[in-house]
Amino acid sequence: MGLYKYVRDAWKKPKENEFYKERLIAWRRDPVTIRIEKPTRIDRARSLGYKAKPGFIIVRQRLSRSKRQHPRDWVKGKRPRASSQIKNLEKSYQQVAEERAARKFINCEVLNSYQVAEDGKFFWFEIILVDRTNPHIVADKNINWISSEKNRVFRGLTSSGLKSRGLRNNKGKGAEKLRPSRRANLNRRKKALKD
Repeated sequence: MGLYKYVRDAWKKPKENEFYKERLIAWRRDPVTIRIEKPTRIDRARSLGYKAKPGFIIVRQRLSRSKRQHPRDWVKGKRPRASSQIKNLEKSYQQVAEERAARKFINCEVLNSYQVAEDGKFFWFEIILVDRTNPHIVADKNINWISSEKNRVFRGLTSSGLKSRGLRNNKGKGAEKLRPSRRANLNRRKKALKD
């Protein structure tokens, strides 16, 4: 058995690790978005496409889970003070974390992300970013497709974005109303009712 299998098994119950609490205490003091040297979960990062070569960047993003992060109903035409426009309910916390990291590192594209920790107050995600203009990335035939991509995280093309859009299903049964999008399908059916 390889090394990554043991790492994967250790991450199945992370709270049993003796360093877990110390790590969270240190991470709470860190900035919200911080670039790190290497991934905390090497097995997960490698399975999502990370390579230890120039052009790949790992960013740890902290997200608050204690605030009310979805819009409240408007009463009498006035936006309530308690409402927040931080997070849309149709997006997952992971997708929001990817978008915030992409806004911080504007010359990079989000490849993928994974969750590393959570407590009662925060979520922590690690985001794999790729510098699309780096010569090592342009020369690598397995990853140079990302050089022609732009803002893929904001268009819902990452794995968590596809999940939020309901596009994890393949074609066929259960996926009749998903493509090209749920909104397009709804508009098509509304148009058919009018005609």
